[in-house]
Amino acid sequence: MTWLTVTAVLTSGVLAGVINTVVGSGTLVTFPVLLASGYPPVLANMSNTVGLVAGNFSGAYGYRHELRGQVRRVAQFGAVALVGAVIGALGLVVLPPAAFDAVVPALVLLATLLVLLQPWLKRRLGERTEKTAAGGGPVLWAGLFVAGLYGGYFGAAAGVMLLALFGLLLNENIQRLNGIKNVCIGLVNAAAAVVFVIIATIAWLPAVLLMVGSFIGGRIGARTARRMPPAVLRGCVVTVGLTATAVLILRRWA
Repeated sequence: MTWLTVTAVLTSGVLAGVINTVVGSGTLVTFPVLLASGYPPVLANMSNTVGLVAGNFSGAYGYRHELRGQVRRVAQFGAVALVGAVIGALGLVVLPPAAFDAVVPALVLLATLLVLLQPWLKRRLGERTEKTAAGGGPVLWAGLFVAGLYGGYFGAAAGVMLLALFGLLLNENIQRLNGIKNVCIGLVNAAAAVVFVIIATIAWLPAVLLMVGSFIGGRIGARTARRMPPAVLRGCVVTVGLTATAVLILRRWA
């Protein structure tokens, strides 16, 4: 790697750390940089996952105050998402990507629309939303598993999916939901990273550069996101989600 490439990968890691903590979809910054650096897509994706774990937990630590009183909930949600992530990571190793790639843009777009419509939907659902939130409900658990599955396979905008799911089914402030999202995504990436390290090949130089950059970006992102009003944070989620959808569609047809 040249110094220019090293700088590009490190910088993309910082940006991804910020974006992942605030919204999700930091992979849409780092993955193209790794491709442009000459790494094959699957190798780039696996190395990217390994590299972004540090930023996920750095951002989650920045949300430690919002996570108070939610330890049991986070442990339960994280366990379900982690199981999905392991299966998704194994799928990346052994299955052709075409079938899953075909539905990814639709999943991201749906999640983005759910975030956009969240206030209206919660008003319409009323008591039914509160009852679902109290016990979790099969929709929440299924959604966590699917988000983990997707996160282990590719991961871009998995955070958007989780925020949409939490926003609809949990009666919490969006900042507290963002804290849960950061921990869950950290567990998803960590589980997938362990699978990749054990049974696949990792490009360690870019992975380490992404670790350093995303760790720094995660701390910056936590400070930035925690100061955002809920409406502004929701707007960021929608903007990144729509961008992610467009990028994934273009990637599919490129």
